[in-house]
Amino acid sequence: MSHNTLRSTVRGRVLLPGDAEFDNARTPWNLNIDQPVAAVVEVEDADDMAAVVGYARGAGLSVTAQPNGHGASGSTADSILIRTGRLDQVEVDPVRRRARVGAGTNWGQVQAAAAPHGLTGLAGSSPVVSVVGYTLGGGLSWFGRKHGWAADSVRAFDIVDAEGRPARVTAESDPELFWGLRGGGGDFALVTAMEFDLFPAPALFGGLIAWSAARTDAVRAAFREITDNAPPELTVWLNRLELPQAPPVIAVATTYLGEPAHARELLRQLDAIDGALADTRRELSPAELGAIVNEPTAPGPGLIRTELLTTLDETAAEILLHTPIDPLMGIQLRQLGGALAEPTDGAVPSFAEPYTLSLQAIGSAPDTVAAVQATQKRIIAELGARVSGRKPFTVLSAGDSATEVFDAGTLDRLRKLKHTRDPHGMFRSNFPILH
Repeated sequence: MSHNTLRSTVRGRVLLPGDAEFDNARTPWNLNIDQPVAAVVEVEDADDMAAVVGYARGAGLSVTAQPNGHGASGSTADSILIRTGRLDQVEVDPVRRRARVGAGTNWGQVQAAAAPHGLTGLAGSSPVVSVVGYTLGGGLSWFGRKHGWAADSVRAFDIVDAEGRPARVTAESDPELFWGLRGGGGDFALVTAMEFDLFPAPALFGGLIAWSAARTDAVRAAFREITDNAPPELTVWLNRLELPQAPPVIAVATTYLGEPAHARELLRQLDAIDGALADTRRELSPAELGAIVNEPTAPGPGLIRTELLTTLDETAAEILLHTPIDPLMGIQLRQLGGALAEPTDGAVPSFAEPYTLSLQAIGSAPDTVAAVQATQKRIIAELGARVSGRKPFTVLSAGDSATEVFDAGTLDRLRKLKHTRDPHGMFRSNFPILH
């Protein structure tokens, strides 16, 4: 079957190898990831998505879906890449506290629609990350300690199955597929739309405080004390930043689902540390979450490795906060616990580890990439058993595997689901469940 036939199969734009914009269209968010594909289709609607699946079946190809490619691994050979950015509809029902979004919707759009009603979704730190992709991988939110993984909040998926047939998947209509889609990744069906719960946010406090690296020990001590005693409404992150042409900085970012006065009382140890270079903490709208840490909103050559940290004891603190980290630009610890450690009724696991650990850099030159990876590997080796070896699906990066996420029983159940619902491997997620 000729790829040119694909152009007459869908209403959306089709880009094929040799087309002027093909390479740009296939490139994911992380510019360091090479993403080989047979074609790119910028679908117009769910009917286009079903048509692509039908075409791919006849052509012996697989299908992968991305709005912009956050979390891409490059595992896309012999696939048609579906760009879902035009499916960005958002509907908010403030009475039922529920949102319905298309497959290309990002969190900034959801939060902007929910905030006027005093509601929030379980959004992460970036407004440009897609809601559906983030949620299929579990979804680690600023508010996860209170309300759990984003996957837990889903009430329905609209999908296209491996035969190209549309379906609505709920806990009642298809409990096994519903279970797998809530945290098991995008390997089982093509999600065209999703419905999920929103949560009350009548008051929200958040922001970032930064100090010179000379205050590192005091900040670390305060961070430990605060996180050891934090209620689930409070989430705190610790950031070591060593940006080019800038002095080293230690910073704390936080959100609190509640009144500012109560938040300031819970964070009083931070106010006792003098010499703050900046303090952006204030009452926020849920639509302003992205401003807390100001992550990049344009693609770049990221070099990030994320693990789970079992303790921030003296040895871990010395390794992560005092030893040289060049050419890394940052180390981030995100507080977990609360509802994130509780059992779920979806595929997303619970995690007892208290922190995620991200080792962050940018660059694409081979020497830089090699140096960054060597430094990341050294730090992880020095931490030893303080790194658990498990990690949430939502933080996997190139070189990782779904086997690092799930226990043996859950992985076996997900693989059976894949064999049952997609026996010919029509769908290719960023991190295939069978690899």
